[in-house]
Amino acid sequence: MNMTKLVALAGLLLALSPLTSVAQALVEEDTPQLTEEQQQYMTWAQDTWNAIERRTGTIALGDGIASLEVPEAFYYLNPQDAKIVLEQIWGNPETDELTLGMLFPADSTPFDDNSWGVTIEYSEEGYIRDDDAAEIDYGDLLQEMKVSTREESEHRVQNGYESISLVGWAEAPYYDAEQKKLYWAKELEFGDTQTNVLNYNIRVLGRKGVLVLNFIAGMPELEDIKQNREAVLAMTSFNPGYRYEEFDPEIDKVAAYGLGALVTGKVLAKTGALAALLVLLKKFWILIPLAFGGLLRLFRRGSSKE
Repeated sequence: MNMTKLVALAGLLLALSPLTSVAQALVEEDTPQLTEEQQQYMTWAQDTWNAIERRTGTIALGDGIASLEVPEAFYYLNPQDAKIVLEQIWGNPETDELTLGMLFPADSTPFDDNSWGVTIEYSEEGYIRDDDAAEIDYGDLLQEMKVSTREESEHRVQNGYESISLVGWAEAPYYDAEQKKLYWAKELEFGDTQTNVLNYNIRVLGRKGVLVLNFIAGMPELEDIKQNREAVLAMTSFNPGYRYEEFDPEIDKVAAYGLGALVTGKVLAKTGALAALLVLLKKFWILIPLAFGGLLRLFRRGSSKE
């Protein structure tokens, strides 16, 4: 049993207490015992999970810019705990940058092999006009994005990362003009990985910028995310003073781009966030393999016994 498989194992372990119940279950199933190193990893996983603060209710984002209303069906992680998930649990490169936090379904942990989370960020580059929303040809945008993704792939390979290709829309872009919320999903292929990556995006437009919500997941989680999308959309809102309808053309800055640029990723590319996002997804799927059926069934039975 290698260390990458232990990441998936750890998610199920979190439902068990104490650790000795895991060892007992392994004995009952005539499965090889964990090594000392593996036991240490399991202990670290449990301690890390216990130290993470999971919150519900009203969450203030940034300096009073926006709020989340997190129901019991989800939980929120603060920026510091989100950093632990992204870097220590999911194995992404360390960075000085912090997100505004993350959202997870209440019935999953970051250690689960089929888990997904939503990173939350804010980009303040001005008011984004949406008067051309109905005129955007998302088919043309997709072809443009495939070209830019090939160029990004060449750059990634030169820097030692896996190649990447844009397969197509996992869900075509849709703009809710009343709620000022845009969402779309892309299917990405990294190197020779057997499971494609799902890049599901939500953008919430505000008076001075946009809230950036990205689902981190794989294609098998698409239907689950689609079922939970409206719940996530409903949680997010700008506070008074930052709402889209409060835009004042006399004093507020207007962004130099429109909705189409949000979808193509050119806005993120300006700050380097696009490249960081792709690495994040790549590392996530290296560390959390999907195929681990036998032990998954074992630990689920152990959990029900507990």
